[in-house]
Amino acid sequence: MKNRNLAFIDLETTGLDPIKHEIIEIGGIVARQIPQAGRGSAIEPIAEFEYKIKPKDLTSADPEALRINGYNDADWLFAPDLEQVLPAIADQTEGAIMIAHNVMFDWNFLNQAFLRTGIKNKMHYHKIDLLAMAFAKLYHQEEVQYFNLASLAKHFDITNPKAHTALADTQTAFAIYRKLLEI
Repeated sequence: MKNRNLAFIDLETTGLDPIKHEIIEIGGIVARQIPQAGRGSAIEPIAEFEYKIKPKDLTSADPEALRINGYNDADWLFAPDLEQVLPAIADQTEGAIMIAHNVMFDWNFLNQAFLRTGIKNKMHYHKIDLLAMAFAKLYHQEEVQYFNLASLAKHFDITNPKAHTALADTQTAFAIYRKLLEI
């Protein structure tokens, strides 16, 4: 695992159910791990991606999810289909370990997307959950009561002016991961 790239990924979706709802945005940062003597690795970003994805069926979408994610027809008018985006994601993240804040949410949607389209997911099977990592490292810090992305960003003085957009949330998660490595 020490020699693998890390793929920080965030998805925006039309709801919470990976069977019923769709991915409408994917953001990611692929980073190389750099060993450091006497401590954990440093990480260096080597690629960044962001894709809006045209939904196939908004009739099952949760209106609140669309509101939170800022979905509107105009911004997604020329967005590619999921089948057009997934091969690029698979190639960019090949062999990498996926990291996400609440990784199982993003993984379940991404896994369903790969299964539904028949496109091979080339990521390594290990995953790292940023939420669990933060909980373990910050549990005893009294000022940290919540472990959502916004609360952790505030704790580490990281600004995210475009919260609930895939790339901005990925960049925030990446910055939080770096801060957690320093603890």
